[in-house]
Amino acid sequence: MNKREKQRSPAANKPVTDLSNSELVVIAAFRAGAAGQHADTEDIAAKANEIGPGRFTWKKYPEQINIDTVRKRLWDARKRGHLVGSERDGWLLTETGTTFARQYRRSLGAEKTTRLSLNERKWRRMEKVRLLTTAAHLKFGSGEMSSISAREAQGFFRIDAYVSKSAIENKILRILNAFSDDHEIGPTVKYVASLVRRADVIEDHLR
Repeated sequence: MNKREKQRSPAANKPVTDLSNSELVVIAAFRAGAAGQHADTEDIAAKANEIGPGRFTWKKYPEQINIDTVRKRLWDARKRGHLVGSERDGWLLTETGTTFARQYRRSLGAEKTTRLSLNERKWRRMEKVRLLTTAAHLKFGSGEMSSISAREAQGFFRIDAYVSKSAIENKILRILNAFSDDHEIGPTVKYVASLVRRADVIEDHLR
């Protein structure tokens, strides 16, 4: 778990009516697909308005969403460590954000979550096949976790010399959010992510 993940998390299992607007946008981001791909601010705003009717609209024009209000709460959620990204690049949930949002799938209706795009579903199928054949996964499965090298850990997440430090975290989060609950690959994903996030591995990559 990195520093961002260690920041204060929303209280678990609050009634939906007691959630703050910053917490609601985390759930809205999840519904907009931000657990698997970067979600647009406007898509998150629409979902936030579904979850908390009237909480993100103009007082004088209650039928219109106040995008500035949603934008501010997204940045608040980012400061808390539940999102990464920006308006330009879109928003991606961290593990903490995804875990929090998933608590409310049943109470709010999981069927309202935005479906993954065709490209995303295709990526997940192909990526899982790739991950299952990596040296890191094969060593993890045979109990040789301690012999996974930094290069093998980086290769697991497709990290090479051209990937920036911020992009490293985005790559890790995308795979974690997609596969951390997968019974075949999930344990490996979590373990190798912890290796790649180690300061010495990142510094070695950036040299």
